[in-house]
Amino acid sequence: MTTNRLAAIDIGTNSIRSIVVEAEASGKFRVLDDEKATVRLGEGLNKTGNLSAEACQRAIEALLRQKKIIDGYSVLAIEVVATSAVRKAANGREFVAEISKQTGLDVSVISGDEEAELASLSAFNNFDVEGGRHLLVDIGGGSLELVTTVGRHVEEIYSLELGAVYLSETFLKGDAPGAEAYNRLRRRIRKTFKETFLQDKPVVNAVIGSGGTVTSIAAMILAGRKEAYGSAHGYEILRSDVVHLLAMLQRKNLKELRAVPGLNPDRADIIVAGVTVIDELLEFCQANLLRVNERGIREGLILRGLKKHGMLQEEHAPRSWRASVIGFAESCQFDRHHALQVAKLSREIFSAVSRPYKLGERECRILEAAAILHDVGYFINYSSHHKHSYHLIRHADLFGFTPRERELIAHVARYHRKSLPKKKHELFMRLSSADRQLVCRLGGILRLADGLDRSRTGLVTIAEPILSPSRLVLRLQGSGDLSVEIYGATSKSDLFREAFDLKLVLEQVSE
Repeated sequence: MTTNRLAAIDIGTNSIRSIVVEAEASGKFRVLDDEKATVRLGEGLNKTGNLSAEACQRAIEALLRQKKIIDGYSVLAIEVVATSAVRKAANGREFVAEISKQTGLDVSVISGDEEAELASLSAFNNFDVEGGRHLLVDIGGGSLELVTTVGRHVEEIYSLELGAVYLSETFLKGDAPGAEAYNRLRRRIRKTFKETFLQDKPVVNAVIGSGGTVTSIAAMILAGRKEAYGSAHGYEILRSDVVHLLAMLQRKNLKELRAVPGLNPDRADIIVAGVTVIDELLEFCQANLLRVNERGIREGLILRGLKKHGMLQEEHAPRSWRASVIGFAESCQFDRHHALQVAKLSREIFSAVSRPYKLGERECRILEAAAILHDVGYFINYSSHHKHSYHLIRHADLFGFTPRERELIAHVARYHRKSLPKKKHELFMRLSSADRQLVCRLGGILRLADGLDRSRTGLVTIAEPILSPSRLVLRLQGSGDLSVEIYGATSKSDLFREAFDLKLVLEQVSE
């Protein structure tokens, strides 16, 4: 039986994760199943040099469960890798043989460099790294993988013994380690970085991080801020956020750590060591920004496997946010002509007001994406399609946007028609006051631009926007009678006038 499905399993020091995907005709893939089991395979490894019988049994039981799930999807192949713990253990080969005997899985024990390469594949697939130098980070239970890149080109790869489980068992023993234990931990991390980068510290635009520690940092920060984006993938974390989070975590004992909002209790005993590594790394590189990659090694394994089995086309051009947005719009069968006309008009109106209202390139991208996607809700139903657009966009995999930006795109699109933002709109009120203002302003522009293409014929061009402190004059050109477009824009100018506190004048001028 021919199938376009593939599975991957990552046997890590702390957890075992599996994923099942289906390759699509578009050249992308979609996730069908994602399973995780915390087995602590590396528990006690540093002391004995071997994987314990108990840990091996937990791991095999988890693999048997995951194999049954995978078998239900009739996949073409299962790509399985084991990382730091199995690589390091004296009885690692025996464990791999036992896995094969009990589960039938063929496990590859990969090197630290291979781990880093897989993490790089995932980062390149999810983040725009063109035109800059980045540090890609994957922190597991046993090791820390680092990759420096220039654009999409790998520069150097490093695998360091700075995993969260290893460091916790070595330095942070007991329920509440003291200050000296934390100091010894920091000294070890700093010494390792200095010995690794003997010549120069890596100077980077940003750090892109994957692994349980990084996703846990994001989850705790999101929970503390009561932000709910549905995913932490692409979330941007400042160095100051990490510093404050670590200070809070270090004050707590193990019982208190298990109760920290956003933190999986199973990770409570290793989280401080992991966050300390990230904190020291950001300090060492003088990097102020950490971007979260929720996918990491497993996705890299999937990408490599799909190409190996001829199930995924090679990308000849770097991904772009606009291509990603249009690709999603196409999957929802959008009206291309109308959507791109509204996006064009939105940009033209934006350019007229951007400078005095301190709106920049990022805000323009949010607006343009919302303009292209504003009607994707038609895919579900015309009735309340603006609300359907919100939900579709909110859960879309849009390349190049943070979770916050995706949420803003969804809100801006949601308010392109019908009611204006209100206090009784719960999802809108969850946004910060600054983001609510931004949604009103960008939503006002989109609403106005949509009205200017009321007949969906693409007749209108804005010849000359004229902004004064009290009003915006849009001088409109187009072949034929523009009365329907002017009527549509006038009737949908309410949010724009309110958000910018401007009078709006629409004039048709001859070409």
